[in-house]
Amino acid sequence: MSLQLTRPLCVFDLETTGLQITKDRIVQIAILKVFPDGSSEEFSRLVNPEMVIADESTAIHGVSNEMVKNEATFAQLAPEILAFIGDSDLAGYNSNKFDIPVLSEELLRTGNDFDLSNRRFVDVQNIFHKMEQRTLAAAYQFYCGKTIENAHNAIYDTLATYEVLLAQLEKYPSLAKDIDALADFSKAGDFQLADFAGRLAYNAKKELIYNFGKHKNKSVVQVFKEEPGYYGWMLEADFPLYTKQILRKEMERIKAEKDAVPLEDKLDLLKQKFNKP
Repeated sequence: MSLQLTRPLCVFDLETTGLQITKDRIVQIAILKVFPDGSSEEFSRLVNPEMVIADESTAIHGVSNEMVKNEATFAQLAPEILAFIGDSDLAGYNSNKFDIPVLSEELLRTGNDFDLSNRRFVDVQNIFHKMEQRTLAAAYQFYCGKTIENAHNAIYDTLATYEVLLAQLEKYPSLAKDIDALADFSKAGDFQLADFAGRLAYNAKKELIYNFGKHKNKSVVQVFKEEPGYYGWMLEADFPLYTKQILRKEMERIKAEKDAVPLEDKLDLLKQKFNKP
């Protein structure tokens, strides 16, 4: 086997009631557990999501409300799922952005602390996107069905690029037509994400920062000093549970560092603050 494993790898896929990580629920889970010796075993279950499956979702994955009404809930299946996964690494297709966050959300929602810190994640979709050509010539062939005859000639490349852009707008009706939105959509991230939802990230100094909203690019430490209530707002708002878990751990670290300051130093800081000798 060409795949080299030091511990099991669980390749898995989820079907859900929809695409909202914080609100939708799992209706089917399938896992292929591959062991370092090349052997494997499978786990597959339908899941009662305890909510209505929209017809649009059933049309995609084929799982209907009738099919799951007598199945176990995720809370009932969670111990079996966790036992099957064990300490395995995880793999899937678009799993870093969807399947892993959804699975984590379901486990945390049902009171199971799913530790992701020591696992490795293989997203086959990302490998596909990085390995296959993403050149202008490949895009021109894919979107326009044409071959660039004078590739790397600036004027021909410019014309081909514009044709590709127009073809993308035609191919994807949901793609915004205005430049502001297109610029934002096509912008690549500058930081290493800390959570799968992309709300938290690490900057060049390895500091945990907010990656959205009015405090974007500010460290969690800085925002806590400037607006301590922002942390509480995030915990109460509709963010993924895993995002909140990362944020809680950072706040615990901040508090631990603060408590570790010697008493003498605390007194000195208070004196400086109130200008007292």
